Amino acid sequence: MQTTFAKQEAVKRNWYFASAKGRVLGPLATQIAVVLMGKTRPDWTPSTDSGDYVVVTEVENLVFTGRKIERKKYRFHSGYMGGITELSLGTLHAKKPEMILQLAVKRMLPKTIQGRHQLKRLKVFKGAAHGHTSQKPLPLPE
Repeated sequence: MQTTFAKQEAVKRNWYFASAKGRVLGPLATQIAVVLMGKTRPDWTPSTDSGDYVVVTEVENLVFTGRKIERKKYRFHSGYMGGITELSLGTLHAKKPEMILQLAVKRMLPKTIQGRHQLKRLKVFKGAAHGHTSQKPLPLPE
């Protein structure tokens, strides 16, 4: 029996939908990363980007376990001397809740060009409304 490898031109991408309301950040980000990489598909090939699109809504209602709200820090650097900015999870969640999920998923994807292409297929929205209803997204696989 021969092994079949998926061709980039033959990949048909599906759309999936997930609501972050009442969900814990880590397990949700893991599920999203697996779908973006295409590992839920039977024709998954490591060298081919065969991942799907994921739409996530209501990210302002994410749940954080333990004392992460006060203790977890996000650090950003401008590139200049002394240009480091440090924000707590609570502060970042109040300002940009969609950025928290994007960073969690980004750090689970491969650190290559393929990983950057996969991250572009993640669509994150505050609130329940999103602009991708015409794609008829399916529920996110468990």
